[in-house]
Amino acid sequence: MASAQPASTLSTPSPREERVGFLLVFLSALTWSFGGAIGRFVENADAWTTVFWRSAWAAAFLIGFMLLRDGGRGMAGLFRSMGVPGLAVALCFAAASTAFVVALSHTTVANILLMQAGVPLLAALLAFLLFGERVSRSTWAAIAAVIIGVAIMVSDSLDGDVSPIGDGLAVLIAVVFSIATVITRRFAHVRMTPATCLGTVIAAVFAFTQAGSLAVSGSDMGFLFAFGALNLGLGLALFATGARLIPAAYAALLGTFETLLGPVWVWLIHGELPSSRTILGGSVVFAALLVHIGMEFRRQSRPAKPGVTGMPAPN
Repeated sequence: MASAQPASTLSTPSPREERVGFLLVFLSALTWSFGGAIGRFVENADAWTTVFWRSAWAAAFLIGFMLLRDGGRGMAGLFRSMGVPGLAVALCFAAASTAFVVALSHTTVANILLMQAGVPLLAALLAFLLFGERVSRSTWAAIAAVIIGVAIMVSDSLDGDVSPIGDGLAVLIAVVFSIATVITRRFAHVRMTPATCLGTVIAAVFAFTQAGSLAVSGSDMGFLFAFGALNLGLGLALFATGARLIPAAYAALLGTFETLLGPVWVWLIHGELPSSRTILGGSVVFAALLVHIGMEFRRQSRPAKPGVTGMPAPN
């Protein structure tokens, strides 16, 4: 979730603001990490109904958040300033959030989250393929490790042990988040909150056309509210506010808590255990991400080489 970075700010945050930023980004990762556990509580069998209510609650929360923060005119201005890049990010987010809900019916939470861990590296690969951006040797090595790790996880579905639909959707989530990351880096004016808010509206509208019925039980509606407004909406609001106050490498590092904690909550609450290949492949992906982030810390402490792709500059 924490891969697409918001646009840079012009002013340098104070040390106190940076501390607040660290806390907010950590809290966003913690909030997002409960997504799989909350989704497992929803008893409604129609995934499209779940997508609709989760997206609707998230959209309502984000609209309220922007109204409170920016006012009516400010919120309207944010939506107008997004342009085509903002619409593209919205479509990516709609696809990813929809695929996440559907994937929960076909694979483990660990499989989904561990594949998402490689998003920053997949984004570097896409930037090279689409825009010819140079990629450092260390990043190429990390990209290769991510591809190997994902292949190990996907191999479960090739043997028939895991649904290929679940693994396919998990890969799709990682790819579309990578595309959104590249777009937000290339077009600095794209603001995450309105773009993803539009994405939740798009997802809700599409799910409305696919759902057999929108009727859910009272308990399910409570979980869907938490799944949408709190897990998705609040997590995004925390991240969008905090990530603008700290360097992007730190935001990426704190974002790994979602990948670490998500499978733990599902294991503790629902007894869901990932397969051995998921653990092995996910460990490869996660290790590659941590090594890459460590290299970025070292790179950002030295004068940057022009034209070399890595983590974006401090927000």
